[in-house]
Amino acid sequence: MPPTETFYEVMRSQGITRRSFMKFCSLTAASLGLAPGMAANIAHAMETKPRTPVLWLHGLECTCCSESFIRSGHPLAKDVVLSMISLDYDDTIMAAAGHQAEAILGEVAAKYKGNYILAVEGNPPLNEDGMYCIVGGKPFVEQLRRVAKDAKAVIAWGSCASWGCVQSAKPNPTRATPVHRVITDKPVINVPGCPPIAEVMTAVLAYMLTFDRLPELDRQGRPKMFYGQRIHDKCYRRPHFDAGQYVEHWDDDSARKGYCLYKMGCKGPTTYNACSTVRWNGGVSFPIGSGHGCLGCSEEGFWDRGSFYDRVTDIRQFGIESNADKVGGTAAAVVGAAVVAHAAVSAVKRARHHGPGEEGGD
Repeated sequence: MPPTETFYEVMRSQGITRRSFMKFCSLTAASLGLAPGMAANIAHAMETKPRTPVLWLHGLECTCCSESFIRSGHPLAKDVVLSMISLDYDDTIMAAAGHQAEAILGEVAAKYKGNYILAVEGNPPLNEDGMYCIVGGKPFVEQLRRVAKDAKAVIAWGSCASWGCVQSAKPNPTRATPVHRVITDKPVINVPGCPPIAEVMTAVLAYMLTFDRLPELDRQGRPKMFYGQRIHDKCYRRPHFDAGQYVEHWDDDSARKGYCLYKMGCKGPTTYNACSTVRWNGGVSFPIGSGHGCLGCSEEGFWDRGSFYDRVTDIRQFGIESNADKVGGTAAAVVGAAVVAHAAVSAVKRARHHGPGEEGGD
């Protein structure tokens, strides 16, 4: 197995100019939310560090994470796979199969012991000794544990690997289990979503390869740079929510005007993801932009929380335009009640200050 080339060496061999390389580094820095000056750091890392081997395993899943990944535009998936990383095993897209594929998996894991990244799409079922998911003639959970043993870090792609997703829906007869509950002795980065946004996936890899460390994670093991804010916080329909302007029925006049979808069950107020900023399909749109509420697919347990069209809670808020009279009337009532309460308190104080029979007393 030949030595692993650096990212820059691979790009040069493909005829990429120095100018184009630096432009790529600048775009990568921007996609990661870094300062423009960090492009030089990214360039240095790409010029000096060998490409990191990545082993990509598949458990119980539908391959939607792979489908999302190959559609990344910033950076392009082909640049990630062919240049930034050394994707040495992925039984879905690799040419080898059967014994050849399994032999490659063992060789890479042995040669780059402690230096490769394990990416996992899907989860292992633990019931019946893992027999509900067989890879290479053996339970997937055995393959997962064997390859994770010498990995530098583990990336759990999608809600299947991160939380268990629909495979673990009640009553979960196969005992489909999230990766982090099986692999407990390695750092696990959860990148949830059904599937995750393509650019989020490639950017997580780009960050790890550039800085040789894990991105900052929240308490649920998710990269804060993409899961640090609610979809609701940056949603373009947020002003309508604040104004109390909601879609009441599918395709009603409010829906045509682009009002808030909260009453139609949108889970944006409780879902942490970058959908409303990074968006999908090269930044073109996202579910809310297409007229459908957020399902909360990046949140743990979303599949067992009832109908996707049930609202999170019954919010009672004033709104701005639609309920201005109510706001004014309530404000006046509050002021009036305050005046009455102040007068009552003043009377009590005077009664205490002046004894009975005194001026001002009873």
